[in-house]
Amino acid sequence: MILVAHSYYLRNDPKQLERMRPYPPLATLLAAALVRKNGYDIAFFDATFAESVSEFVATLNETRPTIVGILEDNFNFLTKMCTIRAREATLAMVTAAAERNCRVVVNGSDASDHPEMYLAAGADAVIAGEPEQTFLALAEAWTQDPTSLLSDIPGLVLADGPCDLKRTRRRPSIRDLDELPLPAWDLLDVTAYESAWREAHDQFSWNVVTSRGCPYGCNWCAKPIFGRRYGQRSPAAVAEELRLLKDTVNPDHVWFADDIFGLTAGWILDFMREVRIRHARIPFMMQSRANLMTPVVVRALAAAGAEEVWMGVESGSQRILNAMDKGTTVDEVRSATRALKLHGIRACWFIQLGYPSETWEDVGMTRDLIRDEQPDDIGVSVSYPLPGTKFYDSVRSSLGAQHNWEHTGELAMLFQSTYTTAFYRELRDALHAQSRTRTPKAALAMDAEWDKLSHNQARHRSPQPLVTPGA
Repeated sequence: MILVAHSYYLRNDPKQLERMRPYPPLATLLAAALVRKNGYDIAFFDATFAESVSEFVATLNETRPTIVGILEDNFNFLTKMCTIRAREATLAMVTAAAERNCRVVVNGSDASDHPEMYLAAGADAVIAGEPEQTFLALAEAWTQDPTSLLSDIPGLVLADGPCDLKRTRRRPSIRDLDELPLPAWDLLDVTAYESAWREAHDQFSWNVVTSRGCPYGCNWCAKPIFGRRYGQRSPAAVAEELRLLKDTVNPDHVWFADDIFGLTAGWILDFMREVRIRHARIPFMMQSRANLMTPVVVRALAAAGAEEVWMGVESGSQRILNAMDKGTTVDEVRSATRALKLHGIRACWFIQLGYPSETWEDVGMTRDLIRDEQPDDIGVSVSYPLPGTKFYDSVRSSLGAQHNWEHTGELAMLFQSTYTTAFYRELRDALHAQSRTRTPKAALAMDAEWDKLSHNQARHRSPQPLVTPGA
């Protein structure tokens, strides 16, 4: 028996627990589907609604697996943040499985960044990169011989003595994503997800992924699993998945969990046509970039069912965007936002505060951009240094003892930026309030609040804010 699991316990994340927008662990279900397709018996542990790791232990005791794969949902931005609580849960699960003499493998962003932690906790291997084919290879090897040497299996990080690591040769990325089976939806308690959504939001949303990776080079963006390549399913395959979802899970809404949905106008136009042919239209939310939201693309997205597009706007200061290697302009943000609204699609922005060298003037430009264009929603965070990025290397010397957030709502500055953590939290709240300002009276109140922040900002400056080279 092979037990497939993930370690994202919703109860460990107060912000997400309050939001109550739970999505199935998509990458985990894809790996489970491939292994099962090849003839292996699968048990599944879904941590999403579990109370604690004790429920995983109970599943271990009940199913008595010989192989345990703790495979995170690499498509979900929540797992990419590598929070301390998620790490602690995974390590506890690894230890519990190893104590029961299971062969244990782990895959995820944090395990890729710190494989030594997971191997020390009892894992036999860490999968580097895409998990599906490597997990299948491990299942085959361990089923034939639980003591099998793994050095010939590509895509692994192994312990090499008490202190060293050994990396096997790199496994090539999956070229034809259409060859993968659909996620093993039947392993989930779909009713639990639907009930949670309907109780909190009076609708039911589900997740789908059409691609892997991102070809852009934002210098703060970590890509430990898929890298900078961009692999894409065919429009027909994605439309067919939507049709099957309508016949089985029947969600009211879909979140396309891609880093960038579509990428090219040609793919999006073909997708629109395939959805129409199959009568597979489901209202959806997606993520993209301002430079990709051309009038032709926006019209096609609206026809295909797009209701909401989230763009990584980051800052209203072109200087900061250039320092980030963002590859977009403030003018593109304005044009994209207006085009989306013109076609009835909610234009939503991700904003990032605290990038090194950001000044009060830069923050003001971000506030002005929000005030001028009035995005339908915003998400505000602070610059978050993750290993493997140019940004991480530039701030590494100023990192304190804490390198990761405790949970996704902590909004803590992990390096010495312009302002203190407390002030960035005030700015977050003010920018959210600005985005909701729609009347002249509210605008006057917001201007007064901003003047107050401006007056006080000097008192909240860090002693020696870090300035990255070239910023």
